[in-house]
Amino acid sequence: MGIGGIVIGDEIIRGKREDKHMKKLIELLRVRGMRLGWCEYIGDDRDRITATLKRSMATPDIVFSFGGIGATPDDHTRQCAAAATGADLALHPDAGREIRGRFGDDTAPLRLKMGEFPQGSSIIPNPYNRIPGFSIADHHFVPGFPVMAWPMVEWVLDTRYRELFNEVPEGDDSVVVYDSAESTLTPLMEAVEAKFAGLKVYSLPSMGQTGKRRHIELGVRGNPEAIAAAMEDLRTGVEKLGGRWEKPGSSQ
Repeated sequence: MGIGGIVIGDEIIRGKREDKHMKKLIELLRVRGMRLGWCEYIGDDRDRITATLKRSMATPDIVFSFGGIGATPDDHTRQCAAAATGADLALHPDAGREIRGRFGDDTAPLRLKMGEFPQGSSIIPNPYNRIPGFSIADHHFVPGFPVMAWPMVEWVLDTRYRELFNEVPEGDDSVVVYDSAESTLTPLMEAVEAKFAGLKVYSLPSMGQTGKRRHIELGVRGNPEAIAAAMEDLRTGVEKLGGRWEKPGSSQ
């Protein structure tokens, strides 16, 4: 089971707004010992949204979808989720109660449409304005507004997936390498990754920002028990290749 994120909306892919959801989702997962496996950005295109949801729903992944669950003409996510599952849209009774509780006598039919979810869905409470999102199995649909979406994602994680918290411990360590090229370091990286099963070796090159030399952050992540030995091999290997390493944050 992986974890994925989908952000829906023309405003994101056309650059009218900057996405903040993926960074926050990564943070919310990380503090619970969970990790994001993939993410996608989709415009307000019904066919593309439906196809994406059909594909992700065919996997065992936990998926969080942000945006497009309102009732304006450019909101298509509820309809696409219904199409992807072959279910009809219907006013969810719990959603109806929440929306009526929010608007009282001003509960117009258009507002109730925001509670029309694919049949078989469960609601995700919205602590900001009581207009809920919805879940279909392990797919969870929340609004595009961060002030609403992020507490709703936290509620889903803490309510549905607490048993997955810290299920797979992960360590991460790295050094900053100077006087070496990635092509020079690649055989070393491959050897360390082959030696330590369950570890991933990574390199993050920097082209040299103002006042800083070009360098490569070289590190490993994965099984915490193997991190120290793998890092020792990396440091020793860098020295044998004529490079110089320092811990991140060391002054130059």
